[in-house]
Amino acid sequence: MRIADVIRRKGDEVVTLRSDATVRRLLEVLEQHHIGAVVVSDDGSTVSGIVSERDVVRHLHTDGVGVLEQPVAMIMTSDVHTCSPQDGIEDLAAIVSIGDIVKGRIDELQTERDHLVGYIQQ
Repeated sequence: MRIADVIRRKGDEVVTLRSDATVRRLLEVLEQHHIGAVVVSDDGSTVSGIVSERDVVRHLHTDGVGVLEQPVAMIMTSDVHTCSPQDGIEDLAAIVSIGDIVKGRIDELQTERDHLVGYIQQ
């Protein structure tokens, strides 16, 4: 299975947020889109970083609630690794969510099952 298969099933919409947006705004966006991470991009096309719920939790623990008014640039990961749609998910298990991998594998197994059942019933 390739990343293109995950994108085809999940969709290719990428939610972004500017680096100067507050962490409070980040939480609103995460909740609004029912996602766990957002790509940080000041121009909507280049990647400045990525920020997740986990980043918020870690900084809440160390810095307190004041972090909510800080810009996401203060808590984001700026060393972002990317891939192409042709890359295999096995090679990117640390980047693609485990949920995406499991869903993709279930889809593959269901397709194989359907082919086998069709073959047997012929």
